[in-house]
Amino acid sequence: MRLLTITNRVIEYFFYLLIFSVPLYFSSATSELFEFNKLWLTFGITIIIVAAWIIKMVAQGKFKIQRTIFDIPIGLFLLSQIISTIVSIDPHTSIWGYYSRFNGGLLSILSYVLLYYAFVSNLSDIKYVKRILKISLVSGLIVSLWGLPSHFGYDPTCLLFRGTFDVSCWTADFQPKIRIFSTLGQPDWLSAYLAILIPVSLAFSIEKIKEKTGKNIKGVLSFLKTYYLAILYLLLSLFFYLDLIYTASRSGVLAIWTSLIVFAVVYFWLSRKSLKGFKKTVKLHWAIIFALVIVILITFIEGDRLGALGSFSYPRVSQKILSLTKTDEKPKPVPIKQPAPQAHVTEFGGTDSTKIRAIVWAGALKVWQNYPLFGSGTETFAFSYYQFRPAAHNLTSEWNFLYNKAHNEYLNYMATTGTFGILTYLSIIFYFIFIVFSKGFKKLKLTSLEENKILTLGLFTSFVSILITNFFGFSVVIVNIYFFLILGLTLSLLELVNKDSKFGFSWSKKQQSSQVSKVKEKLGTLSLGLILVIIAVSGYFIYQLIIFREADKAYAYGYNLDRVQQYQQAYSHLHKAYSLRPGEPVIADETAYNDSVMAVLILQQGQQDQSTQSAELAQKLAQEAVSLGTKAVTENPNNIVFWKTQTRIYYTLAQADPQYLPMALEAIKKAASLAPTDANIHYNLGILYGQNGDTNNAIKTLDETVKLKSDYRDAHYALGIFYHQASVDKDGKVIKPELNQKAIDTMKYILSHIAENDTAAKDAIKTWSTQ
Repeated sequence: MRLLTITNRVIEYFFYLLIFSVPLYFSSATSELFEFNKLWLTFGITIIIVAAWIIKMVAQGKFKIQRTIFDIPIGLFLLSQIISTIVSIDPHTSIWGYYSRFNGGLLSILSYVLLYYAFVSNLSDIKYVKRILKISLVSGLIVSLWGLPSHFGYDPTCLLFRGTFDVSCWTADFQPKIRIFSTLGQPDWLSAYLAILIPVSLAFSIEKIKEKTGKNIKGVLSFLKTYYLAILYLLLSLFFYLDLIYTASRSGVLAIWTSLIVFAVVYFWLSRKSLKGFKKTVKLHWAIIFALVIVILITFIEGDRLGALGSFSYPRVSQKILSLTKTDEKPKPVPIKQPAPQAHVTEFGGTDSTKIRAIVWAGALKVWQNYPLFGSGTETFAFSYYQFRPAAHNLTSEWNFLYNKAHNEYLNYMATTGTFGILTYLSIIFYFIFIVFSKGFKKLKLTSLEENKILTLGLFTSFVSILITNFFGFSVVIVNIYFFLILGLTLSLLELVNKDSKFGFSWSKKQQSSQVSKVKEKLGTLSLGLILVIIAVSGYFIYQLIIFREADKAYAYGYNLDRVQQYQQAYSHLHKAYSLRPGEPVIADETAYNDSVMAVLILQQGQQDQSTQSAELAQKLAQEAVSLGTKAVTENPNNIVFWKTQTRIYYTLAQADPQYLPMALEAIKKAASLAPTDANIHYNLGILYGQNGDTNNAIKTLDETVKLKSDYRDAHYALGIFYHQASVDKDGKVIKPELNQKAIDTMKYILSHIAENDTAAKDAIKTWSTQ
């Protein structure tokens, strides 16, 4: 087989593999089950595709990249990501992305852009477009079939991981019986993915009907035989929608509703000449009418899980009717005073996501205002948000969560890549919309849907769904792949890829034939050398991906062992991870903490055994812990997570050697400066002030803490303790009664506002009142 044929096949089939396997691939062996593995697979496939593409160009004797009408907006967007990475508050995170997710880092954006150009340069023929879309539907079907049983308590993932066909492998926070997520990892991610596929499947159904228009159909069997493919695509769309409803994702449902409305409006407008009489309209456009009716029916039956969006579902309507018709002859009970309900609390006990999003969005705008031009750095929201986090976040159920995304793709780009980044991103979106209507539908002046325009409409409405789900959340790997790939697929369908318009250069003196098959097999020495270099470099990149993944597997194992206090078992795994990936600060950070715990444990054991060897080993581990921790915060000074770990390291070591306690205080001071409104960090700062003998600053800091979070029981309790300590002398005699009264009042506040049966607070009041 000729080299060009091989490279063409590699490019083609690895694109098929990309679109098929990325939604399906996940693993329990890594620190993050879903996104990490999907992106690593994307990286690997991208390397292979790009390598094959470059080898193809070398064989042809010319370096040529297809020009497209999106070159300028995509180029400017990529430039914005590069600049934001250069000026980033955390360049390592900007390059790779936030650890565990990684999607959104410069390397991932570069991969998506390379995939876009690899597609338009090699697979722009319509036949490839349709194959890719059909393969995407097959993958979507498998994803949907995988996720559907979990709604009824039978998750194939648990069968794969634990050998039990139930949902026991998931924690209470991730219950697929309530919200399914299949192989995508989260309900909102699954809904965003399905919202992309539904319009495509519907478009294929309508296209198949158009192909059979005019045929003489008699009877049901004749109808089924003629339209069986159209019916299958239609049923597939409806199956996707049922799964989407079971995600209970309001953003996903809103996205698909909007997309289907846009699809229907544009479709019927372009088909307006055929809308003559009810019967004829139904006969010609039965698929989209049937789809809309079934969507409404599914929503009516199963929509009660959609919050406000499901207000008119059957369960809600029937419940309202029953409540109106039911008579209650029993005397009304005497009302019992209940505590005031917390605002915006969901039925599951957490703060309503709408309120949390509003708070996070306000913080994202603050970040943008302080980094207006190029942002805080690509994918650095986890760190920049803490600098400007609204204090109101402390009063939500997710007050102690780390937000690494703004939960709004556009605000995320504003915060992390600034005005330049968001404007270039929006330029891609608006230019795509302009091209679809100006080139595809000719400003809606068409009166019929020509060949491939139905699929174009399907892709356009899929793109609309991405814009909506990104507004209420953030893109994941498969969504970003579709975001860029839809641009290329649409250009191909509209025949806007001019194959004669390419940029690059040629080095072959021979006249290049338009037919690839005429390229000679025999390559020059230089070309052969270049090909070997390309293979070696791409092989090295893939090897590094494998090494990184192996390091992450060891890190994940060690991290989990640390969390269950199996420090000795975790030690070898974390050190293996660090040896494989010494340049990854997240791994170094966790290894340092494990070292500090091991040092203390060994020293305590050594004191019992009176072993000099144990003391030396403990000293070595302590030094290593300090060294690795210091390296992490020195190289990443704005990473609040590392400063918190640094505090834990010094505090742990201080249990054996008090000289480390002031160092713990300095570390938490730095963390507090990076997160001036974080109640938990300020609480720990107050505690460490107290443990370092600075009671006045402890009281001052804890007083600020309870102002940040008025329902923070531990902070109130600690404040009361330090008030009391400041009120007594060394013999325990009260010398400052006003401070002692403040201590008592603080404990009373706990009983009256937070926990009325708090035993520790009651005991403190009882003891201090008698002094």
